[in-house]
Amino acid sequence: MTTQKKKQQRPLHAYKNLSFLNSKDARAIRILSEFLEPLSRFNYFGVKDIIVFFGSARIQSPAEANKRLREAAAKLRKKKEKNFERSEEYRVAKMAVEMSAYYKDATELSFLLTKWSRSLKEKGRFVVCTGGGPGIMEAANRGATEAKGRSIGLNISLPFEQFPNPFISPELNFEFHYFFMRKYWFMYLGKALVAFPGGFGTLDELMELLTLLQTKKIKKKMTVILYGKKYWEHVINFSYLEKYGMIGKEDFSLFKFADSPSEAFQLLKQGLNKNYPDNSI
Repeated sequence: MTTQKKKQQRPLHAYKNLSFLNSKDARAIRILSEFLEPLSRFNYFGVKDIIVFFGSARIQSPAEANKRLREAAAKLRKKKEKNFERSEEYRVAKMAVEMSAYYKDATELSFLLTKWSRSLKEKGRFVVCTGGGPGIMEAANRGATEAKGRSIGLNISLPFEQFPNPFISPELNFEFHYFFMRKYWFMYLGKALVAFPGGFGTLDELMELLTLLQTKKIKKKMTVILYGKKYWEHVINFSYLEKYGMIGKEDFSLFKFADSPSEAFQLLKQGLNKNYPDNSI
């Protein structure tokens, strides 16, 4: 008596095998996907280059910051705390109101840049790009939306803070797993960068860019603006670095300071027109 063999089930193609694709053996494929998929979308939607906005995810809009200050004051009054204005909770809420001015400025600067870029002869130039999250990133995407232009969000998957804001153009909303692939797109497409006040993430991105420019690993010209001179000179003592020989006098030419949207806009426009004259208007 012969035994009839059962028909074998067809196995999955390797490119459909999610168990494999999510394994450590397929890490190179996942990394490559974060290069090829954004490249395909940028090409399809005609994005030639970008203006990058960095800044804290924790900076609130003026409306939100003032609301939280009122709530903090009401809460502390209810507890009948004396001199509640000196409490840490109230101090933090009051500082958030002060810092919210940067949200307003980032929105306005992005609006000005987007309106200008839309007037250029060649389309798809100098599109506003952020890290995709809240705070300064949201403000910049918001300004581009208010100027009726597109903007990009290069979001990163994190356990906190980082969720795509609602002002990113849907077709240019990206989600990255690998920080270094996200950094690649900031640097590869970037023609200018504006660094608003921020923490570790902003400092990381800014210092990496300045290092690449200083060492000429980036050969293209980039206009770098540090927005909020008082903040940046408190956080980074550039003169101290130069005094002790850690940077040279020539390194101060790598960036400029700005304290208003109109000042930053003029510096960016001048830099972009100088470095990429074919796109001037």
